[in-house]
Amino acid sequence: MHDPGEVKIPFGPQHPALKEPESFLISLRGEKITSTSIKLGYNHRGIEKACEERTYIQDLYLIERICGICSHSHSTCFAQAVEEIAGLEVPARARYIRTLIAELERIHSHLLWLGVAGHEIGFDTLLMYTWRDREVVMDILAMLTGNRVNYGINTIGGVRRDISPEQKEEVLKAMDILEERTKYYIELATQEVTLAKRLSGVGILSNEDAKRLGAVGPVARASGIERDVRRDDPYAAYAQLDFKVITSNECDVYGRTLVRLGELMESYSIVRQAIQKIPDGVISVKAPRKVPAGEVVSRYEAPRGEDLHYVSANGTDKPERVKVRAPTLANIQSVSKMLENRYLADMPIVVAAIDPCFSCTDRLIAVNDPERKTKNTVAWEAIRLKGIEWYKRQGIDFTPLNKKLKSLI
Repeated sequence: MHDPGEVKIPFGPQHPALKEPESFLISLRGEKITSTSIKLGYNHRGIEKACEERTYIQDLYLIERICGICSHSHSTCFAQAVEEIAGLEVPARARYIRTLIAELERIHSHLLWLGVAGHEIGFDTLLMYTWRDREVVMDILAMLTGNRVNYGINTIGGVRRDISPEQKEEVLKAMDILEERTKYYIELATQEVTLAKRLSGVGILSNEDAKRLGAVGPVARASGIERDVRRDDPYAAYAQLDFKVITSNECDVYGRTLVRLGELMESYSIVRQAIQKIPDGVISVKAPRKVPAGEVVSRYEAPRGEDLHYVSANGTDKPERVKVRAPTLANIQSVSKMLENRYLADMPIVVAAIDPCFSCTDRLIAVNDPERKTKNTVAWEAIRLKGIEWYKRQGIDFTPLNKKLKSLI
């Protein structure tokens, strides 16, 4: 039975607070959110299926384009899976270079998030400052890899580019600059009363709920869960490096802010250690064109949390199956819990606080009916018409607009 005091409003898929299209249907009583329905699927690009039609080396660069911010995360996770199936031993120097790029990417991602979080609460000065500082690390990434995003540093069996002594010095100089600026952001977060009050008590996710809902990364660690793949299941060169897993018991957006700031400081330390300890030697080994039959699940601690890649090989030069479980897919179900009994005005920062990447997350599932023994293929036009009908049921009719657009074409 419809509650006359309850109002349902769409949030997305196009909305100023969402940097990518995603659809939320919010139920409100006054300004309080009573429930949230999340509808995935607006960004599906068919990358997993496309991988089955391409060689492993082609897939490496396709997988890297799942996400611009976490491109190294996805390509390394995929490469690790293929290397394990093929029985390849990645050279130590290559493992250190992968670790170096991984932490530079984490710095880039967390600085980007800090700016977006400031923007969502109207603190655009913070956005300007952090994105200015983000240019420092992006210039370093461009120097080391040739690209600011989608670095193309990985190959099956190692890395494609070495690092020179001169580049090492530039990296260390950049870490000194960024560490000093991050100390200011930590001081801001801990001493600026208006910032702390705006973020504290918002988007609460208790330790029990975080475990129950399968939260990962900074979202989980901000709810007191000390879990990090880099330490718990080391890959690349992390077993040879010292770092702390940053946690908080705040269980809210403020805690997620503190965790990411703490992780920035740890990343500066990891980068310095990687530069100092990197061994001499080759940076790659020759990989076979055809990969033996087998299957592997690869784990990687991306900036947003644990990234999982499942790769199944069938003895050819193309994988039989590639499956990606990005961290946002693990964290998105916690959003509904975080929004319970919160105000509508809190929604942008609560969603932003999981640092969502919907391009990483969205998937398409085809369901086959075994009784009918048929496959139904839905054409794009049918999907478009279904979307129009769905919005009509919500009270939104695009028919007049469509007619006007057709008259202009």
